Amino acid sequence: MIIEPSSSDRAVLIELGSRISQHRLAHNQSQAELSRAAGISKRTLERLEAGESTQLTNFIRVLRALDLGSGLNALIPAPTPSPIELLKFQGKQRKRASSVREPKTPTKPWAWNDSK
Repeated sequence: MIIEPSSSDRAVLIELGSRISQHRLAHNQSQAELSRAAGISKRTLERLEAGESTQLTNFIRVLRALDLGSGLNALIPAPTPSPIELLKFQGKQRKRASSVREPKTPTKPWAWNDSK
């Protein structure tokens, strides 16, 4: 089933739980084995697979234990600058390296009442 943007929270949780269960079975793991690998209780995994609400950290731990952690980048992609922002900052990028400049030293030290 595809998760639609208009799906209810409950429907999304049920679908995610079902997918976790399917991946667990594809890895030939029992709930006890996966919960141990994820560092969560078996009851928490049961709730997660049943589509009940759990902490986000538990969800992340289960994804990692199922080798699905790389999918987190697709879940919420990193923001990218708009094309207009890219153009705006394009002129401000450095194009050359600058040399180290030596401070100018006066040829004669300055002193009070030195008006010559």
